[in-house]
Amino acid sequence: SMDGAPTPASPAGLSAYVAVSQLLGLTLLATTGAWLGRYRGGVAWHSPLQFNVHPLCMVLGMVFLQGDALLVYRVFRHEAKRSTKVLHALLHGLALVIALVGIIAVFESHRTKGIPDMYSLHSWCGMAAFMLYLLQWLLGCGFFLLPGASFSLRGWYKPQHVFFGIALFVLSIAACLLGITEMLLFNIRDSYSHFVPEGVLANTLGVMLVAFGLVVGYVLTRDDWKRPPLAEELALSMDFKTLTEGESPGGGS
Repeated sequence: SMDGAPTPASPAGLSAYVAVSQLLGLTLLATTGAWLGRYRGGVAWHSPLQFNVHPLCMVLGMVFLQGDALLVYRVFRHEAKRSTKVLHALLHGLALVIALVGIIAVFESHRTKGIPDMYSLHSWCGMAAFMLYLLQWLLGCGFFLLPGASFSLRGWYKPQHVFFGIALFVLSIAACLLGITEMLLFNIRDSYSHFVPEGVLANTLGVMLVAFGLVVGYVLTRDDWKRPPLAEELALSMDFKTLTEGESPGGGS
């Protein structure tokens, strides 16, 4: 902190939960890769394997990176708010770009193979998650990163941003579970009920997606693990409260 005092430690338990979340996240990505590599022929862009880019990108972007972007404010507790905010926005932005690649992959793959688009529950939930995620990102940048939003406007939007951030993370995981199920029923409908290795592996991936969501959700909802405002931020916000009491536009942070 400013006066040379030692940086306070993270709360007990937080580091352990974050470590478990990262371990789960990386295992999740490895399991997705193993499924696609071992049973679905691998991943390639201009080929019949283009479809496989889709599950890989969605798990990486809409689950792993989205989850990590949500954890930024818990992990970087004593860094300047501005840089934490920029990292939060950048990770979500990266997740969006990777997810977009995954969406393009499935539409191109369908077009090549003559498969219809957007008829399944998975596609409805998944597309809703992506579009709302993009909207949430644009609103977040507009309210919290760009100068111009008044202090009271930010205060009004923040609880909604927080709630819908967690809700979209949940919806993203739900869309993944629907997608895994759909893919298994397309590919191994006849042998799935015999507990074949591919079915067990993909089911395990689904269980790990749920576990990742639960661990991240727990970290986010523990009140005593929320990022404490730094002393200089508290002083700043008092100044801005005084300044914006008369509702002058343009109180920055």
